[in-house]
Amino acid sequence: MTTRTTLADLRAATAASAPAVPPQLRLAAAWTSLMFLVLYIDYYHLYQPGEIDSIRDGVIFAFEISGMLMTIFFVIIAIPTLMIMLSATLPVRANRTVNLAVAGLYIPIMVFNAAGATWDYAVYYAVTIGVELVILGYILRTASRWK
Repeated sequence: MTTRTTLADLRAATAASAPAVPPQLRLAAAWTSLMFLVLYIDYYHLYQPGEIDSIRDGVIFAFEISGMLMTIFFVIIAIPTLMIMLSATLPVRANRTVNLAVAGLYIPIMVFNAAGATWDYAVYYAVTIGVELVILGYILRTASRWK
């Protein structure tokens, strides 16, 4: 006598044998993905004509390069970088609250990256910022559903 394995049986067996990924790990992975993406987007931004010359002239976007500007840029990058560690180590209640707050605050920061963009790079910014927003949405969803 042979038995038939159905798709439902396979799904049930897989679900039973695969351990659930803890929310802390999912959140840390999402923040890690976001940071890699931000670094690559910033790096590829330098390929736009005139960007390196602008930096050599002491200007980033419309801002004069200064110690304060560089400190602001550092803080903007340091916070989501720290979120990788905090997502893996904070207690549940603090973890959930901090993830919701920081991800919510970073949505306008990511959208601001399109400021001053030309139409030549509209697709580039739409795609890159869109992916950043998807990751931030995933962080918000994961943190908000965490009980």
